[in-house]
Amino acid sequence: MTDDVRLRRGRGALGFSFFAQGVAFALLVTRIPAIQDRYGISDGLLPAFLAAVPILAGVSSVATEHLVRRVPPSVVLRWAQPLVLLSLLGVGTGGQMWHVAVALGAFGLSVGALDASMNMLGVSLQRAYGRSIMLGFHAAYSLGGILGASAAWAGAHWHLSLFTGYLPAVVVLVPLVVVLSRRYVDGTGPGEVQEKGLGDGGFKLLLPLCLVMACAYIGDSTVANWSAKYLQDVLGSSEQTATVPYNVYMVTTLIGRAVGDLGVRRFGAAAVVRAGTLVAAAGFAVVAAAPGAWVGMLGFTLLGIGLCVIVPQTFAAAGRLFPGASDTAVARLNIFNYVGFLIGSPLVGAVGDAWSYRGAMLVPMALVLVTLLQARSFGSDKARYGVGHERRAGDRVVDVGRGGNEV
Repeated sequence: MTDDVRLRRGRGALGFSFFAQGVAFALLVTRIPAIQDRYGISDGLLPAFLAAVPILAGVSSVATEHLVRRVPPSVVLRWAQPLVLLSLLGVGTGGQMWHVAVALGAFGLSVGALDASMNMLGVSLQRAYGRSIMLGFHAAYSLGGILGASAAWAGAHWHLSLFTGYLPAVVVLVPLVVVLSRRYVDGTGPGEVQEKGLGDGGFKLLLPLCLVMACAYIGDSTVANWSAKYLQDVLGSSEQTATVPYNVYMVTTLIGRAVGDLGVRRFGAAAVVRAGTLVAAAGFAVVAAAPGAWVGMLGFTLLGIGLCVIVPQTFAAAGRLFPGASDTAVARLNIFNYVGFLIGSPLVGAVGDAWSYRGAMLVPMALVLVTLLQARSFGSDKARYGVGHERRAGDRVVDVGRGGNEV
């Protein structure tokens, strides 16, 4: 098997892994009201349950940083993804509060390892391709989120139990991710050896990207954890309609990510991230001022278009910043994914209870704008890839995504 074929197969398998994770996460977060009702979780206790998942995921991401020094990231991902899906099924199976606590705990631990290892493989594959492809992986995640949110809408529409709604996804996805996991590609070549750490002062260099990651996920977690309740409680929509904003959000993230790699190659990562930040801030402003559900959905549409480019480019920037220790950089950066979720959900809830949920939407808006101050961390020419940055074979430019054809 040639390297080009191996890379293409690895890219396809990893893209499906992102897709499956999008399905699983959407099925969980869009049914939070139903989970709350099933287990009798009070509004006061709900933030604690929501916070437990990112805390455990962050711990797992730290553990994954050390684990991949002994085993390849592909092995971690191969085991973590089925556990995420089975944990989701556990959430829909129990009948008592401790049951859902155990299931959510297992989900958090496995999803931390999954997210870290998945993005490690994505960064190393992008380096092998020599051009921007990270947004494509995250586009697959968005596509999975659309399917998962649509399935959640159907479950709410037909009043299906959580178990009945979750079972088809688990039955279909678990065998597929297990089979395709054999095609994952670790690293980019025999000469690439991962260092054990970021070196002296390395984490300080990574901190601006960590801040961007945390702020982006504060925005993302606001949509994931509060969009359904916001539409239902503030804008007066039905329970069925309340599942739509996350779906709309995922549709627009899919569109933005599907074309985002082209934008990075044309204009550079920093310019794309700046534009996305401004659009996301406008989205939060529209959500906060929305007079009704449909205008609120317009705001979530803008949020999807704006936020979708930030996270993939942050992971890619970390890989460029530490090419010899990208696994470590991605694992450290991934922790701030969960820091954002940990801060975002309780912060919006606290501001909403103390003031108003409309006012609470202005908080993530302000935090997302912090990204503008850190956009330089994404680089310019080196972050563009595209022409002049593909892998070269002799005098030809080789696009490994097209099987080595001349361009």
